[in-house]
Amino acid sequence: MLTKRIIPCLDVKDGQTVKGINFVNLREAGDPVELGAVYADQGADELVYLDITATIENRSTFIELVKNVAANINIPFTVGGGITSVKDVGDLLESGADKISINSAAVDNPDLIGKLAKAFGSQCVVLAIDTKFSENHWEVYIHGGRTPVGKETVKWAKEVVDRGAGEILLTSMNHDGTKEGFAVDITKTLSEMLPIPIIASGGGGIPEHFVDVFKNGKADAALAASIFHFNEVRIKDLKQYLADNNIPVRI
Repeated sequence: MLTKRIIPCLDVKDGQTVKGINFVNLREAGDPVELGAVYADQGADELVYLDITATIENRSTFIELVKNVAANINIPFTVGGGITSVKDVGDLLESGADKISINSAAVDNPDLIGKLAKAFGSQCVVLAIDTKFSENHWEVYIHGGRTPVGKETVKWAKEVVDRGAGEILLTSMNHDGTKEGFAVDITKTLSEMLPIPIIASGGGGIPEHFVDVFKNGKADAALAASIFHFNEVRIKDLKQYLADNNIPVRI
C-alpha cells in the first residue's frame, strides 16, 4: 500500500508566509524558506508554496524564492501562483521546483493543462481546485477564491484528468483555516472516481481529522498550514499518530 503524504502549505505574500481563514484575514507566519526547512527536518513528505496574490496582481511567480528553497530544502516541493504558460513552468522547474500547481490559468485556458503535461509530464502538473459548497453543490472558484466560475467541481475534476493533470489539490473554501476537519465527502467522491492522487486541503486542525480524511475520504495526501505554522501540531507527532491508527506513512 502506498504511504499517505503530509504536506505543509506555505502561502506567500510580500516574501512572508501568511495564513487566513476562509481565504481572508491573513496574518504573517514567518520566513518561507526557514519554515520549509523546519518542516523537512520534522518529516514532511513534500511542501507546497503558493504565491497567493500573483494571479490577481497579474505577475509571474517568485523565481528567486524558488531558487532559495531548492538550495536549502531536500524534499520535493510544488510551486503555484501566476503560472500562465509553458515558459513559466520551464523557468520554475529550472529554478528547482519539482512540480507546479495551476488553478485560474487552467480554468481560463483548459488547453494549458495538456500543453504542460506534454512538455513536462503529467506527474509535474498539479491541478488546484478551490471549491465552495453552496446551494447543494460544490462550485469551482478562481483568483484566490474570489471568483466563482460556474463550473461544477466533479465535472471539472474529470475534465482536468482527461486533459493530463497528474494530481489534484482540492481545497474546500468552507473548511479553509477553520481547523474543524476536512471536506471528507467531496474528497471521497473524487478519490474513488479518479485515477490520480487527490490531496485534501482545508480544515485540518487535530490529528483525528487526518485519520478521517485518509480512512473515510480516501485521500492520498493531506495538506495543512496554520496548525504547522503556529506549532499546534508537530509533523513528527502527527505521523506517529497516523501510524498508530494503521495509516501507512513514512516515518
